Amino acid sequence: MSQHHTGTHDNHAHGSLKSYVIGFALSIILTIIPLVVVMNHMLNKTGTLVLILLMAVLQFGVQLFFFMHVKEGENARWNIMTLIFGLIILVTIVGGSIWIMTYNTVAH
Repeated sequence: MSQHHTGTHDNHAHGSLKSYVIGFALSIILTIIPLVVVMNHMLNKTGTLVLILLMAVLQFGVQLFFFMHVKEGENARWNIMTLIFGLIILVTIVGGSIWIMTYNTVAH
């Protein structure tokens, strides 16, 4: 009796050394930028917080695409759509919670 394996493992590498080096360099740069701004007091408090948040979001994208290979594989489109849906749910919950905590007149 012959068995035929139809596994889901790909025979190719997930990423090249070049893509890993680019991802690593971008991660370092996106970490150093807010560090330099904070250490040298280059922006006011609001500007610093916005910059840190922006760098964190960019860092999240770099991690997903360069290291977690969210664009690769047979289900890449579904992976990205699921990620976007999850982010929408996250932003809705966090934004709604902040809205309620800010504008709750009963607690004030």
